[in-house]
Amino acid sequence: MRTRAARGEQDGLPAEVTSFVGRRHEVAELKRLLGTSHVVTLIGMGGVGKTRLALRAAEEVRRTFPGGVRLVELGALEDPGLLAQAVAEALSVNEHSTRPPLDVLVERLRGRQALIVLDNCEHVLAECAVLVDTLVRALPDLRVLATSRQALGIAGEQILELAPLSTPTPGGDSAVPLAESDAVRLFAERAASVVPGFEVTEENEEVVAEICRRLDGLPLAIEMAAVRLRALSVRQVLERLDDRFRLLTGGSRAALPRQRTLRALFEWSYELCTEQERLLWQRVSVFAGRLDLEAAEQVCAGDGIAREDVLELVAGLVDKSVLLRRESDGMVRYCLLDTVRQFGRELLAASGEEATLHRRHRDYYRKITSRAWAELFSAAQQSWVERLQPDHVNLRKALDWSLREPGEAETGLAMTAELLYHWSGYHLSEGAGWFDRSLAAATEPGEVRAHALWAGAWISLLRGDCATTLARLEEAASIAERLGLRVTLGYIAFLSGMAAVSVGDLESGMRRYEEAEAAHRAVGNPMGLALALNRLALANAFLGRPAARDLAEECVALCDLYGEGWHRAYALLALAIDAWNRGDTRTACQINNESLRYNTAMGDQIGMGMNLEAHAWFAAGEQKYERAARLLGVARTCWQAVGARLAEFRYMIRCHDECEAATVEALGERAFQTEFSRGAALTREEALVCALLERVPAVREPAPFEGRIAPLTRRETEIAHLVAEGLSNKDIAGRLVISQRTAEGHIEHILDKLGFKSRAQVAAWVQERLSEYADGQVADGATGPKSEPVSGGRRRAARTT
Repeated sequence: MRTRAARGEQDGLPAEVTSFVGRRHEVAELKRLLGTSHVVTLIGMGGVGKTRLALRAAEEVRRTFPGGVRLVELGALEDPGLLAQAVAEALSVNEHSTRPPLDVLVERLRGRQALIVLDNCEHVLAECAVLVDTLVRALPDLRVLATSRQALGIAGEQILELAPLSTPTPGGDSAVPLAESDAVRLFAERAASVVPGFEVTEENEEVVAEICRRLDGLPLAIEMAAVRLRALSVRQVLERLDDRFRLLTGGSRAALPRQRTLRALFEWSYELCTEQERLLWQRVSVFAGRLDLEAAEQVCAGDGIAREDVLELVAGLVDKSVLLRRESDGMVRYCLLDTVRQFGRELLAASGEEATLHRRHRDYYRKITSRAWAELFSAAQQSWVERLQPDHVNLRKALDWSLREPGEAETGLAMTAELLYHWSGYHLSEGAGWFDRSLAAATEPGEVRAHALWAGAWISLLRGDCATTLARLEEAASIAERLGLRVTLGYIAFLSGMAAVSVGDLESGMRRYEEAEAAHRAVGNPMGLALALNRLALANAFLGRPAARDLAEECVALCDLYGEGWHRAYALLALAIDAWNRGDTRTACQINNESLRYNTAMGDQIGMGMNLEAHAWFAAGEQKYERAARLLGVARTCWQAVGARLAEFRYMIRCHDECEAATVEALGERAFQTEFSRGAALTREEALVCALLERVPAVREPAPFEGRIAPLTRRETEIAHLVAEGLSNKDIAGRLVISQRTAEGHIEHILDKLGFKSRAQVAAWVQERLSEYADGQVADGATGPKSEPVSGGRRRAARTT
């Protein structure tokens, strides 16, 4: 099982997909407040631009927060009880204990000069106030920037109220000249993206200014109005706005309240939709967070919408700026702004379809969890892991509905069990809560409950709750024996082995693993068999027993047969330790690197931690003590994120202790601490490079030159080269051993710096620069970094078996 790996620093904030207009004074004030106050809350009505301003300010102060800048999006959070867990997940904190998430957050953030951006706090205001107050009282180095429609109301909070954008003063007064109006600039930029070549001219400037005034300078309203230029002239847009507002005020020319201005825009957009588009707007509001086309087709089609029409209807709502299109590595997903979603939900409730749509939504995600579980041990494994992450908030919503709706609890229980690997790797604390809740709600002692009991036992075991683990295994065994559930009995034996190992009884644990191996082999269950084989292989490798090699090789062969990589990575780790035991450190490093690469791709922090530990042991065995100390520091960072050193493999602590003792003896305490601290301070990307450069470095094709092409950084230059080679974001991430989101963020920065709109433009630009270089026009900073050679040495640290 795995825990989500910490993302690189560049992943803390999303890349801007549209230009940021105006707000210079507000950005400066936010930056000033963040420099002097622990809590700053940006307040204002919906649609006024709080999120964009907060993100821009956070981006500009990023360098002053070496502990990281992280965004926590709360708009899709419907259960206030999950607030602390949502913040922990955004900060890549996944605790393997039963401690409250807030306590874990305080511990992990202690000593870190970090900034947390809490976006959209208003619907969980009381809970946010308690959380933020607790954090800042305990953590003097922490800063929190919150956005909300009202203040948190806690001591020390600094409040900045965000007004709408400046609009030109009527009658030509020079107080706010048209050229200096941020509202007009925003309208012009968004209009130009809809109608290429659009400009504010002497002929249309007064009409544009009046549109901005009528919309009260609200950014969301201005952007929605600009979209109308696809079908209307600016004067027609103004006339339609005047008609709309006159209806709302009964003919009065008095200004509308700003809240009504925004709602008027929604209602106008709604009336401009076709009947089917209106239906789709209502129905997609049932989703939390983002959805893809398949989800829209499955949940929203029927009763007035043909499935084959959904694509065209989605495109229509995108054109009207109701749905926002977001693309990542070739996959397109759609989302609604919170205010737009709320409008749609009101319409859905009034339509009488709400209950039907909630059931359709749950049924769709029920199919998703069933397929994910069925295909977990296959070549589709990684794609399912990647698929479930962006669907997390919708899975949460489907589970909540199942457990609240009479007669649906068992379906919720089945879904909870099928998401075992999703919980264990990315949402451990939250998953424990879903198991507690679903097992309490669905008590029928059948096959579904038996499955949920052993899966829930795994989660409680990972969190160190042995009493709950044993109670669940006992009940699961009772049901399985009564119903003859042989697969379930195999998993119970496996988890009983894990439980024994976790309390230090390795021999008893290995006997239970052997029982699990026999049980799963007898029923032909490949995933259960692979689990038993790799845990047996690792235990035997630690003990220096020859059986380790055969067990691990059988596991690798089994995984290769099904195209599976995750359980295979643990078998490779066992083979690496076995090779080290036999004195073949070179082979050990090669095999361990392969395992590390896969665990990194899967975000398996426990697996990565073990790979890094093993590399440290191997380095000390070859008397590469500085490297060993650095790797121990890197591994420490992994274990801090997990919350338990070596996790379920604590029985290997002797290898760690012997490695550390030998390294301290060779270097001396001060030199050891220096190298250890250097390793602990490495970013995730740097840490992986440090580990993978052992004797057999990660394969990397040489770039045409190793320098920087201004105005790009060295890293951006490297990524631009890979774009020019035609690599996808996913391929770039794999080549550079970084997360896909990090690669996407770099590419967004490249496009922004160069003023380009497409990857093809980047590729052409790179080729032009290379031609100049070949002609002798050396790029700025063309001297690349040099890698230090790795010294030799092949003596294994002394250890007993």
